[in-house]
Formats: sequence, structure tokens, C-alpha cells
Amino acid sequence: QVNFNEPLSFLQRAVEDFTYSNLLDYASQTRDPVEQMAYVVAFSVSCYSSTAYRVGKPFNSLLGETYECDRTDDMGWRCISEQVSHHPPGCSQYCESLRHKWKVWQDYFLSTKFRGKYLSISPKGTINLQFADGSHYTWTKVTTVVHNLIVGTIWIDNYGDVTIENHKTGYSCSLQFIAHSYFNRGQSRRVTGFVKNSTGVPVAVIQGTWDNYLEYQRLSIDKIPVGEPILIWKTDPLPSNASDMYHFSRFAIELNEMEDGVAPTDSRRRPDQRLMEQGLWDQANEEKRRLEAKQRNKRHAWEKAVREGQTDEPLFTPVWFSPKHDVNGNVYHEYLGNYWKSKEQQDWLKCPDIY
Repeated sequence: QVNFNEPLSFLQRAVEDFTYSNLLDYASQTRDPVEQMAYVVAFSVSCYSSTAYRVGKPFNSLLGETYECDRTDDMGWRCISEQVSHHPPGCSQYCESLRHKWKVWQDYFLSTKFRGKYLSISPKGTINLQFADGSHYTWTKVTTVVHNLIVGTIWIDNYGDVTIENHKTGYSCSLQFIAHSYFNRGQSRRVTGFVKNSTGVPVAVIQGTWDNYLEYQRLSIDKIPVGEPILIWKTDPLPSNASDMYHFSRFAIELNEMEDGVAPTDSRRRPDQRLMEQGLWDQANEEKRRLEAKQRNKRHAWEKAVREGQTDEPLFTPVWFSPKHDVNGNVYHEYLGNYWKSKEQQDWLKCPDIY
């Protein structure tokens, strides 16, 4: 049923992490390690801001589905994502700023647990960020919980601890997303943390909320705040008619606009999602069933071929990413670097038939 969905795919939803990409632009321009870390922390927190009011479920992306987002002209960056796994659902994403020379790549595998009244979503995978000066940051995502799934008003919380590390300078930030508590009368959706230098000494304090703002304040050698807190991130207001449009931000509204020349596997070409966007719910449900059956049938045919010894090929090999192992032995997917050239030449022969 598409009735609980919003008309965006999981891949499109993941690109919303770059709504506040200007924070990375600012970070790329400073040589101050504390200020750079503060902007990176703000970017990592800003990725959760839309969850405060978005309760629609994105469409589960099909295996081999892709989504390109080329904002080179206005925001200076372009991004390509591909659904690389179905069980567990997972996508790989590579975003590059041609203007400010930063790169972000991540794997986004979702582990979900249904607990009766609420759904817990734990993303697995590491986010990597690299600047032209050689600074390489890594961090992970926190747990998202969807409350009141059965009865009452659905609402979302994010909680958990994150360590953001700069592997070049040794600076780090220990960040805590504080879980909502009925017994805590303090500000909800709070985020707090400390920036530490390479010897582990706190040099700044970070505080704010994941749905609204973030500020940082430097600390003296005696760990006493110095000067006024500096506001580094504030959310943009939603469009005035957002409640009629799934509470989409201005950025989200543009994600499903059809563009010329995108890959045949692009989310914009997904028929069930497009029908839902047009308000044709019955046709959308029918189309969704057809697409999911097509994906299932392909898997069953492959399983049969494996059993009968007719193939030793995997069910699916990503087109734009290649699985590798990091230093800890974890699987991640490296971008192969050829998507935009293929688009320029309109060479889509490698793309699977998924729609």
C-alpha cells in the first residue's frame, strides 16, 4: 500500500542530507580546526532536521535503482546513489562539490525493529567526508524511533552517541543526541557535545537541537566558556503550504522533478511513485505490486538457476559502486567514478531493467 508513503524514494530521502550543504562549504574555507569541526558537526546534525515533521515513509528503493541529484549550478555539488542491497535494504552514495572541492561518501544500510507501539531504525555504515586540505572526517548515524504507529499522533525522535573524528588533525567531537523522556522537563530534541584537540583536551562545547539550531562556544585551558556562543546552523522555514505537501522542505519538493537524460533506473522514472504524486492511488498500488513481483520473480529465477548449477553469478552486481573492505574488515562500496561520463554519452547499457 502506498497510502503510508510520501512520493519520494529512499534514495531521494538520503540525498536530503545535503539540504544544508553550505555548512560543508564554510568548513572547507576555514583553516581553524575548531571552527571546521564545528561546521562538520552542524552538518551531521542538520541531516536529522526534516525528521521532526516528516512521518510519511519513503518508497523502498528497488535493487539497482539509482538517483542522481545534480545541483552544480546553484549549490556547487552533484550526487549519485544506488540501491546495492535488498536484504538488508542498503544504498551507496557519493557526493562531490565541484565548487568547494569536498567529497562525501557513505553506505546506508537500515536495520529496523518493530516494538509494537514504535519502530526503531538503526542505520549501519560510516559517513566519510574529505576536504581539499586533506582533512578526512568519519562518523556514524544515530537511531531514529517512530512512535505511536498504531494509535495516536505519529512522532519521531533521534537518540544516540556519535564520535566525529578528523583523522588528519586528531581533533574529535563526542556528540550526544538526548532521547525524549517524559520525566525530563528540559528542552526536547537536544544535542550536546565537546570538541577535543589531538591530546583529548576539550576546546569547545556544542549545543542545540537537531530540529532547529546549533551553536558552539570555545573553552579556555581551564575549560571555562570564552566569549559568546556562536550560532552556526539554523533551520530554514518550511513553505507556507507544507502541511498539504507531506511537510516537504523547498529542497525536498524539487527532488522528484523529471530531468532529461537521467538513467533508466533513476527514481524519477519509477511509475508507482509518480502515479502517487499525481494522486492516482489505486493505479499506484497496482504498479507497486507489479514492480515488487518483478523483483521477486527475478530473485526466484536466479535462486533456481543457482540450485540447478546453471550460474555462479551473484543475483546483483552494483553498476556504479564496487564492494570493498575497510581497515576494520567492514564492507563498504567505492564509487567507480563513471556515472556522469555515461550520462554525457547516454550510455546506459549496464543498467538493469527494474521498472
